[in-house]
Amino acid sequence: MDTAKTIYLVDDDPDDRMFISQAFHQVTPGVKVVEATSGFELLTLILQEKDPNTTLILMDINMPKMSGLETLKALKSDFKLSHIPVVMISTTSNPSYIKSAYAEGIVDFICKPSTLKGFTDLANQITNSYFG
Repeated sequence: MDTAKTIYLVDDDPDDRMFISQAFHQVTPGVKVVEATSGFELLTLILQEKDPNTTLILMDINMPKMSGLETLKALKSDFKLSHIPVVMISTTSNPSYIKSAYAEGIVDFICKPSTLKGFTDLANQITNSYFG
């Protein structure tokens, strides 16, 4: 990686955040993973981002208080943030959620893995697709 990349990882599940973060650090040394537990926290943190052009958001769709879809709508309605690519992850395979997420502007939807190898594969897939 030529330029330092930042992934904003938004998930209310601490275990999933830990596994995903570890997988990215293993697969993509030098990547900065900023963890947020909610959509509200993401919006606060990302407004402080100095170089949003090297940023990707990886966000769970199912979160309390402010869902991934609600957070996505807020991101896409803000001129300073609307260009940041968002990859939605979820254990749900509900076609209406997935369709809504694409309609709101996600660049990809990935089913959340349930194994360590799955998390590593997720990190590889995202690194190759967005930071390659």
